[in-house]
Amino acid sequence: MKVIEKNGTRLAIHFTEDDIKEGLGFFSEDEEFIQVGTWRYNAGKDLQNHNHHLVERSVNRTQECIILLKGSLKTRVYDEEDQFIEEVTVGTHEGMIMLQGGHGYEILEDDTIVIECKNGPYPGAETDRRRF
Repeated sequence: MKVIEKNGTRLAIHFTEDDIKEGLGFFSEDEEFIQVGTWRYNAGKDLQNHNHHLVERSVNRTQECIILLKGSLKTRVYDEEDQFIEEVTVGTHEGMIMLQGGHGYEILEDDTIVIECKNGPYPGAETDRRRF
């Protein structure tokens, strides 16, 4: 797992299949607006039925996680002032968690397949983001 930081602020996390350990684990910290975890269990593991309580949360930023099922892409990570920090190539069975600052993507292979998850509700593109 590679954490991209600037001045102690976590901007992004790059994770690979090798970072997924046995059992339940999380890449994000409890206080972050997006929670990204992994499961790695053998056959027969039973995860107890559950329901999540209604808990009021205050969210002031959209964060996203991408997971590549196939192909590759470059992720460009920027700080809050739109200054370039780092570029990371993400491949099949890898992902990026975008926590703060800006980001951009370049698809490197044909038929690249990505799952994107982000917190909501989604207020629409004009309210949610500023392109640079």
